[in-house]
Amino acid sequence: MTYLAVPIAVKTLQEAEEQIQAAVATGAELLELRTDYLVHLSVDLALKVIDAARQFAPGLPIIVTCRDYQQGGTLRHPNGLRTNVLTAAVRAGAEFIDVEYENFISVAIGSKISLALSTGTETRLILSAHNFQTKFKNITKHYWEIANVFSGAIPKLVYSAHHINECFDILDLQHGTMGEMIAFCMDEPGFMTRVLTKKFNGLVSFASIGEKMATAPGQPTVEQLRDLYRWDSINAQTEFYGVIGDPIAHSLSPAVHNACFAERGLNKVYVPLLVAGEQSDFNAFMDNILSRPWLGFKGFSVTIPHKEYAINYVKEKGGVIDPLAERIGAANTIIVNGSQLSAYNTDCIAAIDAITVGLGIDKAGLREMPVAVIGAGGGARAVVAGLADAEAKIKIYNRTVERAKHLAHDFKCDYASLDSLHKLKEKLIVNCTSIGMHPHIDASPVDVKLLQKHIAVFDTVYTPPETLLLKHAREIGCKTISGVDMFLKQAAEQFRLFTGQSPNVETMRGILTHK
Repeated sequence: MTYLAVPIAVKTLQEAEEQIQAAVATGAELLELRTDYLVHLSVDLALKVIDAARQFAPGLPIIVTCRDYQQGGTLRHPNGLRTNVLTAAVRAGAEFIDVEYENFISVAIGSKISLALSTGTETRLILSAHNFQTKFKNITKHYWEIANVFSGAIPKLVYSAHHINECFDILDLQHGTMGEMIAFCMDEPGFMTRVLTKKFNGLVSFASIGEKMATAPGQPTVEQLRDLYRWDSINAQTEFYGVIGDPIAHSLSPAVHNACFAERGLNKVYVPLLVAGEQSDFNAFMDNILSRPWLGFKGFSVTIPHKEYAINYVKEKGGVIDPLAERIGAANTIIVNGSQLSAYNTDCIAAIDAITVGLGIDKAGLREMPVAVIGAGGGARAVVAGLADAEAKIKIYNRTVERAKHLAHDFKCDYASLDSLHKLKEKLIVNCTSIGMHPHIDASPVDVKLLQKHIAVFDTVYTPPETLLLKHAREIGCKTISGVDMFLKQAAEQFRLFTGQSPNVETMRGILTHK
């Protein structure tokens, strides 16, 4: 069993009692009592916190931790006091105590802890190693050093991942080692390791009661793991999907797809995958995934800035490219079928549908319509391809003129620098950049002074549903089209590619409108 553990990290006994009750209410399966947070720490106070856990969370196992300040602890409690707290926790019958491996191998601390554990107690010893700077040089070797230093010890190895490609050491360790362990990566790039640990039967995954109560970087809430990432349904057979992008925290794709997986009763989970960098970084991530089929990843959504990287990668691997994606030169969907990759683009048709419905016209109504497309990335390629197919008169505006020129050449249309927007004469503006996307919602790619009533505005950004650009356009009296409409259409088609089933689009819409 993998416990969903909630750290109780507070300054006073009263706060501990309140937080323990809140943790139980959220569905915690184990409590970690972080006694190093207690301001006036004493053995007596620590025992009172343990008693509170037994009173307010009967039946839940507990880990008692008094973390060394040098290894992530909160207050500078003396080693002697910390050791006394932990040995008292053993005598009080705590199911687990967590001791830093580096401290345990010192005679002063290790001998006292070992003596306490030798007195017939059922308390288990967790020996932890944290690296807040980078990954361990040889995590497997470190695991065995920890596991062998004390009989029955549970190694805990945690490090900060500055890039998602640094996470695979942890996953390899979990997959290749049969013994009990706690292993995951901190920070946003390491999020997938916190979810995947249940697939590999790790001892615990930590989650907080609320976002402001996290005790480590990138720690999710219980509600997020349970409700959003389908924690209770994850097992060794679970298949995984994800959205690859940078940034990615804003994405509502996990909420949408996981809700539809649950509704269809599918053993699938969809996670955000922060992949920073350029083509080489994207390639390395995909290579890491594909060389580990036991991870169970079966498909990906691809967003800014990786859509062109995605199609390049699938081509390089000899995969199947859908004709529309080939024509566009960008893919927003990758399907993994064993060693065979397939690339698709569900953005193009979704964008044109959103535009025609929003304007109340059919596709023929776009013929000769002057359209300004802002941006020249993968999303812009899909929009331009659809507009070009409808024979619209397109002008691409982009900060980097060379990218605009390249895209314009591919689809035989005009281009200009973003600085030329003040000369705007087009009747439809389509924003294909991330400007205005959460959390930078106070930005707009178009100066409000350039907007006029006769101009229609489509923003492909969907978080928030009404961007600053759309807000300005609506207030002026322009016809506006939200990115939500495009998102729903492309996500529904992705779901069909992932599962072979049609999703409930109203379920998807409900998720978007309630966020």
